[in-house]
Amino acid sequence: MANDYFSFKRFTVRQPRSAMKVGTDGVVLGAWFDVGGPGARILDVGTGTGLLALMAAQRNPTSRIDAVEIDPSSCLDAAENFAASAWGDRLRLFGESFASFRSRSTGGYDRIVSNPPYFVRSLSCPDGARTAARHTASLGYEELLDGARTLLSEQGALSVILPYEAEKPFSLAALCVGLYRSRTLYVRSVPGAEPKRVCMEFRFGESEPATASLTLLGEDRAASGEYRALAGDFYLRM
Repeated sequence: MANDYFSFKRFTVRQPRSAMKVGTDGVVLGAWFDVGGPGARILDVGTGTGLLALMAAQRNPTSRIDAVEIDPSSCLDAAENFAASAWGDRLRLFGESFASFRSRSTGGYDRIVSNPPYFVRSLSCPDGARTAARHTASLGYEELLDGARTLLSEQGALSVILPYEAEKPFSLAALCVGLYRSRTLYVRSVPGAEPKRVCMEFRFGESEPATASLTLLGEDRAASGEYRALAGDFYLRM
């Protein structure tokens, strides 16, 4: 396979034309989030290269997935990846802002998944495409949550991956729109380290949230057994 592509077992992802790269965060979220039952409608907000949408299509063979991406270069990547996959007939790409998509959508999604902007308070970087993808200038947490509130079905769920320090602010913002945390996965790089990322699932209606943890690397710095168990169905090699 050419160096311009990341190879997974059942699909390939083009090395992004934009500044954003395919990373572990997306794979963890794509393997962890609840993809729903037969015929589930799934929305990937800020799809980038389309990784989360492709993983959802692989995991739920009867789902139908819509993917939204504002960056034109990323849209080209996602379109190419969708067309090259075995699930192109179940994947739809919308090249527009989430606000624009939301204004036209009829909603009723069973699942919404997003690897949203990270750097809420940091300075914008010089690369405009990277800024749009990773800062809240183009998609704020509040906008994502309010959109999820209106687009989710009554039994639907929103899943995200965030930096560990964003756990409490995001959860509080979710409560403000009536979404309650139902599952949490704390992600650390090596044994004994503080979590670097947190995966969270939100639903309507309060319940006792389930909590788990994931360590990506073992003492030998190779992929841990628990990470292999979570994401092994996607990698050609780990």
